[in-house]
Amino acid sequence: MSRAARTVVIFGAYLIATGAMLLVAPNVLLGLLRIAPATEPWIRVLGMIVAILGGYYVVAARAELTVFFRASVAFRLFALAGFGGLAALGWAPATLIGFGVIDALAALWTRSALRAAA
Repeated sequence: MSRAARTVVIFGAYLIATGAMLLVAPNVLLGLLRIAPATEPWIRVLGMIVAILGGYYVVAARAELTVFFRASVAFRLFALAGFGGLAALGWAPATLIGFGVIDALAALWTRSALRAAA
């Protein structure tokens, strides 16, 4: 497995773990983010989608899909901007930006690995 693929599989595992937490025990994670407990099913639906997305990352990494790795860098960097925008508009708590920071750092790690391989 290439270095870039390793960064993507690790990010995929992170997504799977986060998604599983939202699916099984969403209010634990929401509490850490200082978000009111969820009673509707949408947070669990989101958890399932996040876990599935993580599965796509793992499959792409195992298949060495470099085009996916490159595209994921831009989208993961956008996550930081998007979460920051949501917080700035008051539509989400500022603690959500932490997820964007994780996404952005992981994206920069992948970009660095891709550049080193080029």
